[in-house]
Amino acid sequence: MSYAFQAEGLVKRFGKTTALAGVDLAARPGTVLGVLGPNGAGKTTAVRILATLLRPDGGRAEVHGLDVVRQAARVRELIGLTGQYASVDEDLTAMENLVLIGRLLGLRKAEARGRAAEMLERFGLAEDAGRRVSGYSGGMRRRLDLAAGMIGRPAVICLDEPTTGLDPGRREEAWRMIRSMTRDGGTVLLTTQYLEEADALADEIAVIDRGAVIATGTPAALKGIAGGQTITVRPRDPGRVGEAAVILRAVSGREVDPPGRDVVTAPVMGDGGAAFAETVRRLEDAGIAVAELSLRLPSLDEVFRTLTGHGTRQEPGAREGRAA
Repeated sequence: MSYAFQAEGLVKRFGKTTALAGVDLAARPGTVLGVLGPNGAGKTTAVRILATLLRPDGGRAEVHGLDVVRQAARVRELIGLTGQYASVDEDLTAMENLVLIGRLLGLRKAEARGRAAEMLERFGLAEDAGRRVSGYSGGMRRRLDLAAGMIGRPAVICLDEPTTGLDPGRREEAWRMIRSMTRDGGTVLLTTQYLEEADALADEIAVIDRGAVIATGTPAALKGIAGGQTITVRPRDPGRVGEAAVILRAVSGREVDPPGRDVVTAPVMGDGGAAFAETVRRLEDAGIAVAELSLRLPSLDEVFRTLTGHGTRQEPGAREGRAA
């Protein structure tokens, strides 16, 4: 199989701290690989090795068949990188920033300006192209940073927690932009600690914890690790949530989560569709109208807790090479 990038057995140590302990990662062209894990798990270290910013202490990595150590200069021609913090120059305008980066990447002046205008339009910054970046909001700077990472049409773009610090609305905007990066066959390496972000964007996910990959697969396949499905019932009349809990307990044969103010949930094993249909029938027979009724797979948060025993917000004991 042909991979846009591939890493095998990556090891990286910072003094007595092992940031990576034999990490394997790979992504096919035109896809998004999500690397999911808490701060300090090793995500940023893996990105920096693939981006030729760090040399591994063991293992190997390639980008489109080029070794990231022996052929680093050629690899840099193929990749774009957006780190955790905006790297644009605040004293320049958005247009000046992108033209400068384009010129550094070897584009002719006219080509750099044309490409900059294209990126500014694509990322919703065209009307503010002539403003100094010092006057931009955090969300605007983040979008400009994403545009800067794409100015050279990279075959592989590494996005290291690209939506950190963005409010939910801006995060949705960034998601749409990230999805667009694969339209022309580009490949995205996305690190994140947001479970919903990985679920929404990634074709495949690698779960990393304490420097090691502990699971890989599609979002749907990983959700199967946690097992079963969950039925959620929210009666239109909150006063009937207790009755709904009795029905859900009888159908699932499992204890339901303690009813909240107006919602009750229960895990179901085996044929979730049959259990869901039976729940619908019993609710109708009891005359319980619902505002919400759903059958869902486990969330990635539940998967992560199943795999690690903790959530993605936990801070491991060791820092990730001072760049978690």
